[in-house]
Order: sequence, then structure tokens, then C-alpha cells
Amino acid sequence: MGQTITLTASDGFKLGAYRADPAAPPKAAIVVIQEIFGVNSHIRNICDRLANKGYVAIAPAIFDHIEPDFQSGYSPDEVAVARKFVANPDWPAMLRDTQAAIDTVKDVGPVGVIGFCLGGSITYAAATKLSGLTAAVGYYGGAIVRFADDKPTVPTQLHFGEKDTGIPLADVETIKAKRPEVEVFIYPGAQHGFGCDERASYDKASSDLAWQRSLAFFSKKLK
Repeated sequence: MGQTITLTASDGFKLGAYRADPAAPPKAAIVVIQEIFGVNSHIRNICDRLANKGYVAIAPAIFDHIEPDFQSGYSPDEVAVARKFVANPDWPAMLRDTQAAIDTVKDVGPVGVIGFCLGGSITYAAATKLSGLTAAVGYYGGAIVRFADDKPTVPTQLHFGEKDTGIPLADVETIKAKRPEVEVFIYPGAQHGFGCDERASYDKASSDLAWQRSLAFFSKKLK
């Protein structure tokens, strides 16, 4: 239901994005930040689901700096390739790209941001550094603990899996201690990537609950 568009970041870099618009007049906009697997079918599906809920949803292709239109599945070999993209992440560039997406949809109304995996970390950084946001929701962002001294300027909600081998519960407790104003949910038994129905780690019960909480949060905050 969406279309591919082009964004221009503040440094002049042009990148692709997937945008999905609701059938009725939108109630707000949400920027969707990818995992390390690009703006693939999972991320486009998230955009479509948000559009079905009445939001304009836009997913910037933040890996276009490295490989234009990179998309990946979730097999072990594909995961190994995708990891190379974040061996030395260019946070400023990814935040510029995120800001470009925010700026593109801010005429719609309030703008939220939601991100998964790498995108969860970018979402948290965006909540502390970028302009034009009203709310932020991050899923299993491994770098959030490194940014936890930075206070979000907008209401923020975070989701983590109890059994995430890449994000120790000690890290989640550190985030909770440093940022008591942030809503943090831990899903018993859930692994990294539990919200993606294309991954072996998909946990339907946890995913459904996290999605319900995310939508309720956006419904409340994006007014």
C-alpha cells in the first residue's frame, strides 16, 4: 500500500524511503527505523500496519550511505552480512536521515518514531537529540544503555526481551535506573527480535502485547 520516495538530509545526501498513507485523513505521522536488515518486507509491513491505524508511516533507508536499497532476510548468512553494516556505525549520518524523514511528514501533524534493533537505538538517540518529535518507541536497542545518560525530550517507551543474548538484563536495569521517566517493558522468555514474524525468535504473545502497548502509547501522545 506504500510507495518509495526520496528524502534529502541536511548535508544534501539523498536517500530512499518507504511511505505508507492511510485511506482516511491521517491523525499523525510515525517514522519507522529499520533493523540492520534494511527497509525490508518486515519494516514495510510495519509501515502498512501503522497506515491501517490511521498514521502516515515513513521508513528512511539509513543504509543508503553504504549500499543503496540494501535489503536482507534473516538466515544466518544474511545476518552475518548485515552485521558488517554496523561494525562502525555512523550515528550522526543515521540521525540526519531520521531527521529528514521527520521533516518530510511534520506537515501531517504530531510525529512519533518507532525503531527495532539498530532502529531501537536510533529511536532513543532521536528522542534525545532531534527536533520535531512528540513521542518515541524503541524495541530491543542494544546501544540504548550507552546513551542512557541523555534524557529524552519527548515521552519514550522501550521494549526488551528477557532472554535477549545481546542485551543483558543488567543493561536494561541500568537504563531503568538512569531514566525513571521512560516506560520500560521486559517480556519474559522473549529473545532479540521477538517482534518480527519473519525471525526464528518471533514470540507472538510478546509481540502482540508490545504492539498493543506501542499503539496505545502513540494514541495517547500523538495528539
